[in-house]
Amino acid sequence: MEHSKTVELRGHLIDQGVFARVMDDVLEYSGAYSIDRFDVGRHHTDESYVQLTISAETPELLERIVMRLQTHGANPLDPGVATVRPAPSDGVFPEDFYSTTNFDTRIRLNGAWIDVENSEMDCGIIVAPDHGSARTLPVSDVRAGELVVCGGEGVKVLPLPEPERDDPESSNFEFMNSGVSSERPQALQVRQIAERMREVKARGEKILWVGGPAIVHTGAGKALEALIDEGYVDILFAGNALAAHDIESSLFGTSLGVDLDKGHGVPHGHEHHIRAINKIRASGSIADAVAEGVLRRGIMHSLVKNGKQYVLVGSVRDDGPLPDVYTDVIEGQRAMRSQLPGVGFAIMVATMLHSIATGNLLPASVPLVSVDINPATVTKLADRGSAQAIGVITDIGLFCEQLAGELVVGYKRD
Repeated sequence: MEHSKTVELRGHLIDQGVFARVMDDVLEYSGAYSIDRFDVGRHHTDESYVQLTISAETPELLERIVMRLQTHGANPLDPGVATVRPAPSDGVFPEDFYSTTNFDTRIRLNGAWIDVENSEMDCGIIVAPDHGSARTLPVSDVRAGELVVCGGEGVKVLPLPEPERDDPESSNFEFMNSGVSSERPQALQVRQIAERMREVKARGEKILWVGGPAIVHTGAGKALEALIDEGYVDILFAGNALAAHDIESSLFGTSLGVDLDKGHGVPHGHEHHIRAINKIRASGSIADAVAEGVLRRGIMHSLVKNGKQYVLVGSVRDDGPLPDVYTDVIEGQRAMRSQLPGVGFAIMVATMLHSIATGNLLPASVPLVSVDINPATVTKLADRGSAQAIGVITDIGLFCEQLAGELVVGYKRD
């Protein structure tokens, strides 16, 4: 191993498993390490500090390992100076571009550290022509000649602040520790989520919901409507299905042709979803259907009535789709990004693909809760880089009802 670099790492490295993940990643990338210094905190409130020399057979492999370790908050002891190269063409980064994490990041240019705007994973860092500012940008949006940070020199990733460790309830539920368990006390989880949502609103920040059609199928639509009306939903990300089945429920009282009050199918109910889509297409948009009195209740009606934002991004299996749905996924991503400034909390309910897509766009500093009956949903979300995600494993309908009961004064399902 002829090429080496020393990195440093600080925090609660042992009790949170950070140090073990660092060592695993070095070996997984065919590198080697030696521990040069390890200062272990004596008390549970103390941070630990470690210096590691990372070795690899090639400088390219060494850069990859160091960039990987930055996702855990490890940074080179000697950060160096950032290298920038022009993008060779539209939609293409230089081959050795720096691939970002979702942590706050700084780059070193002209002897000064510059904060990188819009933290987002799997992007490049674009530097202004005067080297006075920098921002993340997805590869699809880069233009020929824009200056792109290359290699890992001169890049520092800032780890998330440690959670308060003197909170007696912190061991039960922490937003900065990922975890999946169906055995946590759900009533406590719902109360804590509700309290954090109140705190977010008190700070003037936005609450983002990411929802799947199971919200409608499980009968939780009324609870979500109440939360929208009470101001606890500022933005909704979803696909065609959630909106289509919500509108079907509003117009016909069914979801997938099943009567939501009686729990059984109705004659010709299988046609209801496409007939609902057709009605909205005839109006021109969901908002127009609300204005015309075609759509008089439901989740989408409440969003329009309260002036809340929604972004619907479709897939190849969609019927219709509704006229508001983005059928170009790149345009859909851009629309989602445009709604993220000011978001202070994200809650993802019963949707795997849209949850992962949104998690990829969010900075790690935004607390993120994933609610699903399937533990694999939150596990995959965390595995794809959203380390701040924690999971609530439960029935969606019961969760939404409980949350509405906590946040909406006098809420009682009809």
